[in-house]
Amino acid sequence: MDAELLKETIKKELPGLLRNDPALRAYILELTRSEYAGHQETQDRFWEVLAELRSDREEQARKWDEQNRKWEANQEELRRLHEAIMAQALKHDRSIGALGSRWGMQSEAAFRNALAGILEKSFAVEVLNVSEYDASGEVFGRPDQVELDVIIKNGLLLICELKSSIDKAGMYIFERKARFYEKRHQQKADRLIVISPMIDSRARRVAEKLGIEMYSDSLDVTEI
Repeated sequence: MDAELLKETIKKELPGLLRNDPALRAYILELTRSEYAGHQETQDRFWEVLAELRSDREEQARKWDEQNRKWEANQEELRRLHEAIMAQALKHDRSIGALGSRWGMQSEAAFRNALAGILEKSFAVEVLNVSEYDASGEVFGRPDQVELDVIIKNGLLLICELKSSIDKAGMYIFERKARFYEKRHQQKADRLIVISPMIDSRARRVAEKLGIEMYSDSLDVTEI
């Protein structure tokens, strides 16, 4: 019989023979077993591939988590850097403003309000501007209004001077204003604080002698 005709006959008849002849079917399966994986081998390979996929997914997730942590840390560092730059910029602007105020370019009240606002934001306090009449002239040598800033927190009294600049005479006046307030309200101040970007060197010596704290900017105050 022609080989091609034989193959065609086998292809045509084999399916029916396999369905109807169990022995032949078993023979064919045994004969061709080496050409395909068995059930157990196939199942084992399936679970192996599945485990590899799971491991790859977990590794990828770990890498993403690590990358996200690095990104968040970088973002936090950028945020801190931005805040530091902005703080320095504000400080610089106020220093320039202090110079300007000496030439009438900025009012003392506006400068004082800027410094007070930073204190309030940084320490969750209220800076109270107090104006009281000194009838006996204790502060200025004659009757006049006395203005100063006070902070009251947890029973503590802080008396502040917020100015664009202060000289030796101004430092002495601040000390007299603070004592006037203490006497009138029968309460000793816990701290006397001067915040000014321009403190005369002679004023610094007076402040050190009188126990007055000095800061060039509200942001320099570490705690209240």
